[in-house]
Amino acid sequence: MEKHKNLNRLSSAGLLISLGIIFGDIGTSPLYVFKAIVGDNIISSDLILGGLSCVFWILTLQTTIKYVLIVLRADNKGEGGIFSLYTLVKRRAKWLIFPAMIGGAALLADGMITPPITVSSALEGLNIYFPELPTVPIVLFIITCLFIIQRFGTSIVGKVFGPLMFIWFSTMGVLGLAYVIQQPDIFRAINPYYAINILVNYPNAWVILGAVFLCTTGAEALYSDLGHCGRSNIRVSWIFVKACLILNYFGQGVWLLQHQGLTLNYQNPFYLIMPDWFLVYGIGIATIAAIIASQAMISGSFTLISEAVRLNIWPKVRINYPSNQKGQLYVPSANFILWLGCMVVVLVFQESRHMEAAYGLAINITFLMTTILIGYFLDKKHLPKYLIVFFVSVFLLLEITLLISNGVKIVHGGWLTIILSSILFTVMLSWWWARKIKNAYVRFVDIEHYYPVLQDLSEDESVPRYASQLVYLTSANFVSEIESKIIYSILQKKPKRADVYWLVHVDVRDEPFTNEYKVTSLIDKKLIRIDFRLGFRVEQRISLLLRKVIEDMVKKGEIDIFSRYDSLKKYKMVGDFKFVVLQKVISRSNNLSFMQKIVVDIYHVLRRFSLSEEKGFGLDSSFVTVERVPLMIAETEDITIKRVDS
Repeated sequence: MEKHKNLNRLSSAGLLISLGIIFGDIGTSPLYVFKAIVGDNIISSDLILGGLSCVFWILTLQTTIKYVLIVLRADNKGEGGIFSLYTLVKRRAKWLIFPAMIGGAALLADGMITPPITVSSALEGLNIYFPELPTVPIVLFIITCLFIIQRFGTSIVGKVFGPLMFIWFSTMGVLGLAYVIQQPDIFRAINPYYAINILVNYPNAWVILGAVFLCTTGAEALYSDLGHCGRSNIRVSWIFVKACLILNYFGQGVWLLQHQGLTLNYQNPFYLIMPDWFLVYGIGIATIAAIIASQAMISGSFTLISEAVRLNIWPKVRINYPSNQKGQLYVPSANFILWLGCMVVVLVFQESRHMEAAYGLAINITFLMTTILIGYFLDKKHLPKYLIVFFVSVFLLLEITLLISNGVKIVHGGWLTIILSSILFTVMLSWWWARKIKNAYVRFVDIEHYYPVLQDLSEDESVPRYASQLVYLTSANFVSEIESKIIYSILQKKPKRADVYWLVHVDVRDEPFTNEYKVTSLIDKKLIRIDFRLGFRVEQRISLLLRKVIEDMVKKGEIDIFSRYDSLKKYKMVGDFKFVVLQKVISRSNNLSFMQKIVVDIYHVLRRFSLSEEKGFGLDSSFVTVERVPLMIAETEDITIKRVDS
């Protein structure tokens, strides 16, 4: 609890870290937002003032009010993100798993588009010096290098992110201020009249609104990285970040108003407001900021995948921890998937102006899902119903409007976003659904009925000893129950005599970092159940955890783990441990519905690429026996067969 409170304390270090890892995505949006708003249109006062007004109010409503002021309050022991939010409200309604999966899949898809568009937008500034320079190979090289270094951890690089992003935001603010002071009446664009006017009267207003939306695409990152910096640090640093963003946007607006009647001709106003002598430095700083923004998105995607694995909505995959720094993890499979997605985006769209069509659509979907979940969170906090209805209605209306405007992009590149999000959602849904199907056919029995036979088997010298300590992983939530397949494995498949039988159950808790266990002695020093209560962000290293538990029990005299063999007992040698993992196999049965059969087929494909049960739980493979257990879906009573004598 004290650690949780410390996360919300304001500090200079926390403010600097916030700049480095929280605001990378939203902080690089000036690289492409106004270029997307103007597009091929002729520069006019209505277009620029209307675009500025929309940018200001979307940043204010979506980022400041919704995320900074309201959503950041939904912290799960200091942690944020759409899966953390889901764990806070999942008991309110079972169907909330669907907006959580949709939002998570869309956020991962966004992670495949953010690096290409930010790095491309930054490097395309070189075209001012070298108009024929092919930037695509450079972009591919930088992004590939970025993904290669992930395996080594980014804790060292992360320490310099804050100062570099401070330079970036300060540069943006100063560049914008230089133009704003030339024409301070540009701030009249804050009047919402100009936003309403452009949306009502301007041709292709939906396209412009879709471009404006790009200014707030990094808002979800504020919430996802809550645990790294704390609420207070994010809120205070956002004041500085928003001021710099607004100054830069309005500075670009002044430059554009000074060039009314012209077209941009694919030039970027972000670079056009830079003095000639500063341009090369500006491109360098922008490229560094783009790399930092990409790194933050990649790290966030790793965290998202690890949470999905623990929540059983993603296949079990290998998760490495390159350093001891909190939040530092590396998911090799996710790293490859994200890299491949980025390569596809770059090769398909080539330039940032084409990527703008694919960008924003995915994160818009995440915004919608977060709004649904936060509505249930506010209800859980017993806020007045009318306030909850007002909040949810306003932001659903805003985000659905933005989604419609982004929908215009589908034929121009948004189709790729939909494909990527759909594939990721299908993986999550299939893994979650297949687990539900499996659990529906797992049969549990009352373990008390088997106490006498287990006691007798343990002492039966006529049965060869299978192991001194025999450990089974059980999914039974109640101490009084056990899977019938475990009883079958011990007593019938091959009688497994052991000195002590252990049942280990893992309960993934709604809190992120819970690390507790409970010991229940079912048969004194013969049958013991260990219940681990682990947070959804805690690595499930069952071998190490169980060893620690047993060491503590031995110290307290609760259990004797010395070998019972006469030759070893007198030397007080520790007996052997053996894990038995029952791999539940779903048989393809006619009793499954058409959709269930499809889900089972997808599940079998995903199983080939996922970790085995023993590796997923961190078990030492040299002490593990895997038994394949078919789940008999078809009941024998339903089978009709005739016996004949000849």
